[in-house]
Amino acid sequence: MTLAALLLVVLASFIHASWNLLAKRAASVGPVFVFAYSLIACLLYAPWVVSLILQGNLRWSWAGGGLVLLSGGLHLGYSLCLQRGYRVADLSVVYPVARGTGPLLSSLGAFVILGEPFTRQGLAGLALVVAGILLIATQGKLAALTRPGGQAGVRWGTATGALIASYTVVDAYAVKALGVAPVVLDWVSNLLRVLLLAPLVLRDPARARGAMRGYWGTAVLVGALSPLSYILVLLALTGGAPLSLVAPMREMSMMVGALMGMVILRESVGAGRLAGCGVLIAGVILLSAG
Repeated sequence: MTLAALLLVVLASFIHASWNLLAKRAASVGPVFVFAYSLIACLLYAPWVVSLILQGNLRWSWAGGGLVLLSGGLHLGYSLCLQRGYRVADLSVVYPVARGTGPLLSSLGAFVILGEPFTRQGLAGLALVVAGILLIATQGKLAALTRPGGQAGVRWGTATGALIASYTVVDAYAVKALGVAPVVLDWVSNLLRVLLLAPLVLRDPARARGAMRGYWGTAVLVGALSPLSYILVLLALTGGAPLSLVAPMREMSMMVGALMGMVILRESVGAGRLAGCGVLIAGVILLSAG
């Protein structure tokens, strides 16, 4: 991986953790907030997309179009799962679990579905990811999982991670193999979210406006930062960086997210969750290298 690609991924990790912190603050708004920041993202990044169209720099194919639509559907599911998770559990649980289970589920799929051989390194990575998730969710006290709501963060984080694993593979293939421009891929994904969520908002516009009262500034920031963080990663991939290295590098955002939850949101993170983030990152690196 080149230094430029490395810097893109590191910057993307910090931006990603930052917009997730903002999304957590708007967790109570739910799907209406997802609609709002997706609409803002479409408006903010439209000039870039129009510029590419006018310059004739877009490559188009039916396969590329199909993958762009599939990506949009997966990103919609991801956004809704993430927002719901932030509504019922702490950022310092949902965010690391979501980021960690993506590589975990990808590796399990490779082992079970594709029949790829088990390796000691891969199995060690799986064990560390599971251990890290348990530490994050329980702060080292497994009895916490039996308490009311104790499993909510793990459940929604895992669902979000499954969608992350799915869209990562789809998007990497779209930009690397089919030449889809990263900003176009992300822009269409946001547009699809807007179109699919519009009926929910239009059903009761007054209620939607009321739910967003006080959150428009947050929506603007998320609408600007969310696409940027992902476009930077896709640019690193189009620059030749291998997905096997980019994926684990992104996971440093887990530690950043946990620290933000502790320092800014005053969540009870503690040594157990911080240690869990470290174990989780080590597991992801082993999975990717294995």
